[in-house]
This record gives sequence, C-alpha cells and structure tokens, in this order.
Amino acid sequence: MNVWKYEWMLLLRSKVAAAGLALLVVLTIASLVSGVQRIDSQREAISRIVALQQEDMEAVMAAHGGSQDAGTAAYYSFHPTWNPPSPLSFAAVGMRDVAPFMLRVRALGLEAQIHDGDAFNPELALAGRFDFAFLLTFLAPLFVIVLFHDLISSEREAGRGRLLASLPGSIMALHGRRAFVRLAALGIALGAPFTAIAMQQGVPVLQIAGVLALMLVYLAFWLLIALLVGWRGWSSGTNAATLAAAWVTIALVLPALSNVVIERAIPVEQGAEIARAQRETVNGAWDIPREDTMKRFYAKYPEWSASKPLGSAFHYKWYLAFHQNGDDEVAPMAAAYRAGIERRSEAATRLGWLLPPVGLQAALTRMAKTDMRAHLAYQGRIRAYHAQLRHFYYGFLFQDRPFEAVHYLQAPTFSSEGADDGR
Repeated sequence: MNVWKYEWMLLLRSKVAAAGLALLVVLTIASLVSGVQRIDSQREAISRIVALQQEDMEAVMAAHGGSQDAGTAAYYSFHPTWNPPSPLSFAAVGMRDVAPFMLRVRALGLEAQIHDGDAFNPELALAGRFDFAFLLTFLAPLFVIVLFHDLISSEREAGRGRLLASLPGSIMALHGRRAFVRLAALGIALGAPFTAIAMQQGVPVLQIAGVLALMLVYLAFWLLIALLVGWRGWSSGTNAATLAAAWVTIALVLPALSNVVIERAIPVEQGAEIARAQRETVNGAWDIPREDTMKRFYAKYPEWSASKPLGSAFHYKWYLAFHQNGDDEVAPMAAAYRAGIERRSEAATRLGWLLPPVGLQAALTRMAKTDMRAHLAYQGRIRAYHAQLRHFYYGFLFQDRPFEAVHYLQAPTFSSEGADDGR
C-alpha cells in the first residue's frame, strides 16, 4: 500500500500534473453547469406551455368563437408540441441545442410547419455546445497527453532509467502502476463531478455507470496511444508533439473528412426544399378548379366524401383539402429525407467503431436521447398528433356540424410519449 501512496504523492507533487488535474476539474464542473443550465431553461420553457396555450386559446375563442365555423377554428388555433429532455441530456445536449424542442402546429399543411421549424441543416449539425460530452470527447485526450507523454521518457532523461531497470521488480510493473494512478486521477477528475450532478438530476444508476464505463474506455484508448508512442524511445518533447498530431488527426481531421464522405455518399434533400415544394403545391391550388382539388382529396380520404358539395362561396373544406393535398404531394420527399438522415446516422454510428471520438459522441447522445434518432422520433409524434387534429376538425367541417365555443377546448392535446413514427 505504501508503494501506491508514494505514486499518488509523486503525481501530485508535479506542478504540471496538479495544475492539469485542477484545470480538468474546473472544466468538468463548467461543462456540467453549462449543460444543466441549458436543459433547465428548456424544461422551464416547456413548463409554461399549458398556461400560455390557455391564454392563446381564450384569445382565439374571444375573437372567433361566435363564427361556428370549424375551418375558422382550425385556421386560427395553434396547438403546442414539445420534446421533454431526458435526465441525462445535460451531459450530452446534442441535437437539443440546434433543433426545435417545441413547435406549435395548426391543422393545415404540416410539412412546411415542421421544416420551417428546422432553422438548421440537421444532417450537418456539428459537435454542439460546451457540455460534458464535448469535454470528454475533445479536451480530455489533451490531459491524457499532458500526464502520459513523459511517463517513460522522463525517467530516462533524468538519468534514472538504468537505475530503475537494475532494481528488483519489473520496470514494466512500475510504469503500469504509474499509468494506473494517472488514469485513476483523470477518471476521478472527470467522473466525480459528473456523478454528483447526475445523481442530483435523477439519472438512473445504470446510466451513470454506463457513462463512466464509456469514459474509462475512451481514456484507456488515448492512454494506449500514449504508451505506444512512449515506448518508441523518443524524447518527451517529441512524444508530446506526436501525440498532439495524433489528437488533431483522430479527434478533428478524420471525423470531419468522414462527415464529408458520408454526405457525398448519401445525398439528402434539404428540409427547406420540402417546405418550398409543399408551399408551391398549396399556392398553386388557388388556380386549380375546386372540383379537381376535392376529387383528389376524396380519392385519398373517402371517409369524408359524403360531405355536401361546395357552393360558389369560399369554404374551408376546400382550403384544408388542398393543404392536405400539398402534404400528400411532398410525402415521398419527406420519407426520402427521413430515410436519408437515418442512413447517415447509421453510417456515422458504424464509423464510431473505427473512430472512438465519433463513437463516444454517438453513444452519449443515444443514451441521453439527444441524437438525430430522438429528433426524428419527436417529428414522428408531431405527425401522429397532427393527424388527430385533422380528424377532429374534419369531423365538424366535412359533416357540416356547427363548431361551438366549447369545442375549442375539446381539441386533442399532444402527448410527449408514444409512437416515434407518424407515417
């Protein structure tokens, strides 16, 4: 036990090591606080939805409640949807930092509403904000380099290499013991603050253990690289430069190049193109005979075909019908878009087996439910909810039933749980 005690004392006596570990603790706490603040702000925004929706609905009822027209209610009523964060999302904010986590929808054409909400190109989203996943993926390897670049060379440069080799016991055991102590120090600096915050956030114990296991495996990967470089017999300076070059290549250059390759290999239509195509179809419907619009709508939705014929005046049946036709027109584009994004995500996941930084990011965001798959699942729930809204309003509109003020409060409400695919 005294040997291990002296190894810890030797590590902490090093000003560089002690300063590096202290800095790592500060950065870890800062990354965790940043993630918690971001997720707490999202939770607070979601918690205000119910009250704000009630205020908005009361204003719509006051302005249009006397019309008894379900089309008017469908046009002016916005209905909120939201994607609540998981307990672990503070550690890997992922897509939640760049994708909408709340969206108000109407019972009109949905595709434009969904893709207007995407104020970014989701398939091109990069690492994201400074959170624990970012720190662990990109900055922690630098601390491994600081602590391990001279693990072997320092003894040789200090003139103690031959002396240590001549002492009883294996020099490999000595280096192994020191490597273990330094790896443990890094693990404590990263893992202790994370565990404390994760428990405070209510993260399940198994998830905490999973993140810590991923962290140790990732640190061990960089430790292995450092040991391989150290055994080459180079100077400490050369080791540090070589490891820094390896970090740039493995953590930065190769993932960026691989992302470009995936994008070129799996072309995907932009979400804005889907929204544009849907709008063009909707706008073009004003110039099409209304009978043709209704014929197309009834062919796809025969359950509403018994509705009374349109008169010469404007009717919301026609208006909502060509909005639905617009969604149906771009449905193949939307399906291809989702399929392409899913294939890109799957390709990036497979790439993670070759590039640990990519794999770590993918694993953490999957555990935190902040990856692209989770975002697409939220869009699927929006589509399923939008179908409920359409059916609710169509029941009044196509059956020519009066829409009273009380019916505003009977519209379906969104559930954040449920199927992940609205197709």
